[in-house]
Amino acid sequence: MKYSGWPEPGELVVGKVDEITDFGVFVDLEEYEDKRGLAHISEVASGWIKNVRDHVREGQTVVAKVLDVDEGSQQIDLSIKDVNEHQHKEKIQEWKNEQKADKWMTLALGEDVADEEYRRVADALLAEFESLYDAFESAAIHGTEALDDVDLDDDDVETVVSTARENVSVPYVNVTGYVDLECPNGDGVDHIKEALQAAEGNGDVSDEIELSVSYVGSPEYRIQVQAPDYKRAESELEASAERAREAITTAGGTARYHRERETDDE
Repeated sequence: MKYSGWPEPGELVVGKVDEITDFGVFVDLEEYEDKRGLAHISEVASGWIKNVRDHVREGQTVVAKVLDVDEGSQQIDLSIKDVNEHQHKEKIQEWKNEQKADKWMTLALGEDVADEEYRRVADALLAEFESLYDAFESAAIHGTEALDDVDLDDDDVETVVSTARENVSVPYVNVTGYVDLECPNGDGVDHIKEALQAAEGNGDVSDEIELSVSYVGSPEYRIQVQAPDYKRAESELEASAERAREAITTAGGTARYHRERETDDE
């Protein structure tokens, strides 16, 4: 999504070098519709510049600081030299993230979504999150709860969450489920222990997955999974519960899997 307004003085912007002249560099702003800025030769690099092309090339993506904006004359003054390496990397990553979020919005709303519909959903998300990327990442991790305060109807929320969980990779996701295990046989305790070991994977769980099973209160046990993404976490959680179910039913017992805790604390 490109902004239709104007950047603010002091803002860092991403742009593509469109034209190089003897007096400076014209930059098309990637984040703003139909906006072009000029970095005077004195703002391209520190020190004396003999040839501007020694410092930038046409088509190059740059990060620049907005020095001044004159809407009346349609002029945006930029500085490339005032952006340090850390700022450059951080801004480029932020821009790439927003490009991803823009694609996710299109996936969620459809390729032919009208601009008005896109902006309605985007504005609602941006009213609660710093960026669309932050909104999708939070939705991927926390589900519909992340969008409780967003002014969208249930269908919109479900669409955003399902798209996020299909496409967003986050550093890790934690999910929790519960399984009730019962075995009336005389050696039922041993069978339940075996079922719990099966739930933990018997040492066969991938190194990138953290899975633990803990006692809550008879007959309830908690399964916790930490994984690189939501889909993997959910899959591992369900597989863990299924392993426990198979083990205990084979021994003549019963198992019931549920996502919410049901045993009260004593």
